[in-house]
Amino acid sequence: MKLRVAGTLGYEVITPTTFILNIHALRTPAQAVLEENFTVEPYFKFEELAPQHNESRFIRLEVPEPAKVNISYSAIIDTSFKQTPCNQLNHVPVAAMDASVLPYLFPSRYCQSDKLYRFAHSKFGKIDNAFEKVLTLTNWIHDNVEYLSGSTNSQTSAYDTVAELAGVCRDFAHLGITLCRALDIPARYFTGYAYQLNPPDFHACFEAFIGNEWIIFDATRLVPLNGLVKIATGRDAADAAIASIFGEVNFMGISASCQLADDNFEPVFYNGNDSHGLTYL
Repeated sequence: MKLRVAGTLGYEVITPTTFILNIHALRTPAQAVLEENFTVEPYFKFEELAPQHNESRFIRLEVPEPAKVNISYSAIIDTSFKQTPCNQLNHVPVAAMDASVLPYLFPSRYCQSDKLYRFAHSKFGKIDNAFEKVLTLTNWIHDNVEYLSGSTNSQTSAYDTVAELAGVCRDFAHLGITLCRALDIPARYFTGYAYQLNPPDFHACFEAFIGNEWIIFDATRLVPLNGLVKIATGRDAADAAIASIFGEVNFMGISASCQLADDNFEPVFYNGNDSHGLTYL
């Protein structure tokens, strides 16, 4: 399925500043970048950086003088996914996990799984099948946490979200990750472009490692699970920020969009009675 994505960022640069940008679509076996275009107006030097584990595509942009800078990215992406029967998506023992998976088992800045251990086990610990366990906790987040724009900030953690029972997509993702890790299920943050997201924006959800697959989950239920274009994964939002800024700037604006580039689309949602989990490779 082909999707057309676009993202823009605007800044007023006050002092010499270096940006680390993270708005490019990942290149993976399931996500081919057919066309893409990245521009900076006015032009300043930039370079693409390649992290070791293919979790993001960073752009390092240097702005050495005061300026109003507009950054634009657009691409056509061909995505694919596979569906695995849920009876094959069982818990993977820690002793059998690959070393690359282990970091997603530990507490992190926004996902204090150690603090929510008792909560997670009391609500979800008795469910045997790992897919059903993650689906149940995802549904619990959707049913009990209010999606409320402006209710949280860049400091809000999963522990805060449980206390306040309100948040946005980033907070829903952090809480899902935290509850999974508290149940010994590795989980990672997923940020990307999302088809049918209203209003259009960058979107966050999470992937859980079950049955030796990274299965996608989205407690917001705002977009179809097969309408996502992956930008980055990480332990939490600190690893997958759209922009990290080293200098003094004023933020001017942000936008993101994701549209169909062909008509071959049938939306996939988890509806609580699901027989398959969906994987983006």
